[in-house]
Amino acid sequence: MTATPTGPTLTDHVSAETAKALRAALERLLAGRPSRTDGRLTKENLYREAGVSRATMNRAHGILAEWDRRTAATGTPGETRSDDELKELRAELIVIKRERTQLQGRLDASATVIAALHHDNAALRDQLAGQEEVVALDGHRASASPEATGPH
Repeated sequence: MTATPTGPTLTDHVSAETAKALRAALERLLAGRPSRTDGRLTKENLYREAGVSRATMNRAHGILAEWDRRTAATGTPGETRSDDELKELRAELIVIKRERTQLQGRLDASATVIAALHHDNAALRDQLAGQEEVVALDGHRASASPEATGPH
C-alpha cells in the first residue's frame, strides 16, 4: 500500500495488460454481459471472465477492492436472481422432504403387510404339509358301488 494525500490506496501487483483484462471482466459482469461465465457476481467468475488465474487476480488488490465496493453497493440482478433461485430451491426441498417422509411411511407400512402375509403363507404351508394326501372320493365311490361290482 502506498499513501497519498487523500488516504491509502491499494497497488495492483499485476501487469497493465492483466489489470486491463480484470477491469474489462469486472465491467462485463456488472453490466450483465459475461462472455466466458454464467454471469454470477463471484470472484471465481471475475478471474475466469478475465482469463487469468486466481493467484493473479489476488495480486490485483486495487481491482479486488473496487470489486468488493461495487458488488456490495448494488443489489445486482445476478445476486437477486441467485437469492430468488435459492429461496425457490429451499421451498422445493421442503416439499420434496415432506413427500419423501410420506412415501417412507407408506413403504414401511407395505413392508409390514408383506411380512405378515409371508408369515401367514408359511404357516399355511406348514399346516398343509402336516396333513395326509387328499383322496378323491369320486373314483373310490365308483369302485365300491353295486353297479361297478356286479350282482352278489
